[in-house]
Amino acid sequence: MNPSTKPGAATLALYGHPFSSYTQKVLTALYENGTSFELLNLDPAEPVSHSADWLRRWPLAKFPVLVDGDRTVVESSIVIEHLQLAHPGPVALIPHDPAAALEVRFMDRFFDLHVMAPVQHAVNAALTGDADRRAEGVAWATDKLEKAYAWLERAWGGRTWATGEPFTMADCAAAPALFYADWTHPIAATYPQLRAYRARLLARPSFAQAVEGGRPYRHYFPLGAPDRD
Repeated sequence: MNPSTKPGAATLALYGHPFSSYTQKVLTALYENGTSFELLNLDPAEPVSHSADWLRRWPLAKFPVLVDGDRTVVESSIVIEHLQLAHPGPVALIPHDPAAALEVRFMDRFFDLHVMAPVQHAVNAALTGDADRRAEGVAWATDKLEKAYAWLERAWGGRTWATGEPFTMADCAAAPALFYADWTHPIAATYPQLRAYRARLLARPSFAQAVEGGRPYRHYFPLGAPDRD
């Protein structure tokens, strides 16, 4: 049972892996609001396998997958949206103001598509075991990440969090994306605001808890996890 589970509370079940960026995105949202849930760890070494039930619920074999009673919710952003609707907590991760919510959803997509996706491309290339494909994947990711870093640094304007002062779903997306991106293509000193933002994310208790949960699995990172963070 996850430490966030409170006795007697209705339990949400989250199928995922503690080292998965998109699982960490949802874990950060759950920890941020102290939401009760059970993490069903899909690591192959776990003594109890949840894979069959996970694949029955989502044959596309992606995680995380949230089970809330008789409802199955997939895709990390939609899971966080569902949590705010069905299990709201003290932190509104999507603002109630429509214009502010649109900005949060844009930044959420930016981090998923323009930061995490290039990292995943490099990781997938490295997992092939082919040196040429690994080099191509890292080079492609480096180009995309450098452009994303530059855009973020220009757009930041002294923000504390991704869209301003409140911590939102965009930060839940940014946290694991920048965590692994900096391992793939380090954020240069020429991007001081972005580096400081990544440090704030690592210090945020909700994301720090997600990072600690993934720490035992760092040997899985095929590009080599650095001895930091």
